[in-house]
Amino acid sequence: MIIAERNPMFAKINSGIKLYFHYISIVLRSTMQYKASFFLMVAGRFILSFNGILGVYFMLSRFGQVKGYTFGEVLLCFSIIQMDFALAECIGGGFATFTSIIRQGEFDRILLRPHGAILQLLGSKFRIDRIGLILQAIAMFVYGIAVSPVDWTFGRGMTVILMLVGGTLLFTGFFLLRAAFTFFTIEGIEAVNILTYGAKEHGKYPLDIYGKRMMRICTYILPYTLIQYYPLQYLLGRTQRWYYGLYPFGVAGFLVICYAAWRFGMRHYQSAGS
Repeated sequence: MIIAERNPMFAKINSGIKLYFHYISIVLRSTMQYKASFFLMVAGRFILSFNGILGVYFMLSRFGQVKGYTFGEVLLCFSIIQMDFALAECIGGGFATFTSIIRQGEFDRILLRPHGAILQLLGSKFRIDRIGLILQAIAMFVYGIAVSPVDWTFGRGMTVILMLVGGTLLFTGFFLLRAAFTFFTIEGIEAVNILTYGAKEHGKYPLDIYGKRMMRICTYILPYTLIQYYPLQYLLGRTQRWYYGLYPFGVAGFLVICYAAWRFGMRHYQSAGS
């Protein structure tokens, strides 16, 4: 507390953290005003999201494996990507719905407030309803562990944590990039959904099943492989290159690019009115 009071930077960070959790508490309190509706919505998302798992199950029950990956291994991959996406939607909901915020003139009010726009978007649009998808992904992950021959070590446990953190940041970065485009288009560009919802669908399988060209694109242009394919190889024991588990750290460079695009859009923002 003394350091925060003496150092303006620490004081600003402390104030931002308090504001963020205050926003979340407001969202939670408002959501819990209609408890039955909330729990029904969570249960509905939990059940409906199993459609994707059934598709994977029926395909692998027919063919046994896909490019050497068993059902349990695919399930681990699928569950981690699903959790990444659900957490990104939960945290970065303000970027995912930025089109309506711009169109309704709500972003003008955000800019008039003393705190940064990103902090306000992250806090005020916290998507607690995505907890149903998170719970479903956790259930898939636990089952995947039970049916996969993974030799669990401390390093592999840390790899899973890095995949979750890195994947959440990557999808949040894509939402931020999509929001940056909205500054110029007002309406959202549906093609950008390929980066988010498309990646979630294709990410249910290890990316090498799509061929070398797709692997190059997902490594050097859209860095999905940093949080999916390479750490997954180490997790499943398909390589002894332990540093593959550290590849999610590479997402930091991509986030810098997304933030630069956001700042560029902010400089060229013109109010859409209300």
